[in-house]
Amino acid sequence: MPMITLKNICKTFYTGSGTKEALKNISMEINAGDLVVIGGENGSGKSVLMSVIAGLEEADRGTLTCTSRVGLVFQEADTQILGETVEEDVAYGPKNLGMSKTAVRETVAKALNTVGLQEKARYPARFLSGGEKRRLAVACMIAMDFPVIIFDEPYANLDFGGVKQVNALIQELKSQGKTIVILTHETEKCLGLANRFIVLFRGEKVFDGTPEESLQTNVEQWNIRNPLVSYTTLKDLVW
Repeated sequence: MPMITLKNICKTFYTGSGTKEALKNISMEINAGDLVVIGGENGSGKSVLMSVIAGLEEADRGTLTCTSRVGLVFQEADTQILGETVEEDVAYGPKNLGMSKTAVRETVAKALNTVGLQEKARYPARFLSGGEKRRLAVACMIAMDFPVIIFDEPYANLDFGGVKQVNALIQELKSQGKTIVILTHETEKCLGLANRFIVLFRGEKVFDGTPEESLQTNVEQWNIRNPLVSYTTLKDLVW
């Protein structure tokens, strides 16, 4: 059953030198329980698409149908921090929903336990590492009980350990029945998690299929690195 349906979505921005078509007739459906990777180079329209789905931007043309609330985990996790400490940040949303103090405490504890930040509940939120800040943002989405969570470039500025932490958390959310959308140009880090792969290129949808099907496609024509590239010699370690 589709949770999100887009039909012929178009979005144009006006710049000092003219106009830029960020999205050109984008149509797709995202079903409940899907884990969708949307790949594309920087400037391909991924973040604009996220903003339209989440209601942060209005499309110029086309229709959007969304049957569920959508939570966002931004590329710059610092922009989502509202509380001084980790537990205060997670509590911000539930408090605004009017939960009782007892319910807020229980919700915060459960969310922090899910993302593995329970031991840093009273730690200054802005002093967390990059990976921890992303997990904190996810804890906020869990506390708000968003059925759909969109990750915008979740691997940006993360080391190997941070990437593994984020992927483990995404798998946990998927096992809980959440619908997950990952926007990234680093598809080699997460394509194996997905049941669906979509590629945007210069504002257009150029591929929509299974991850297995994409491996038979030349994705480098859309400026996405081939996720099957492997290294066997030192000379391979140059892009």
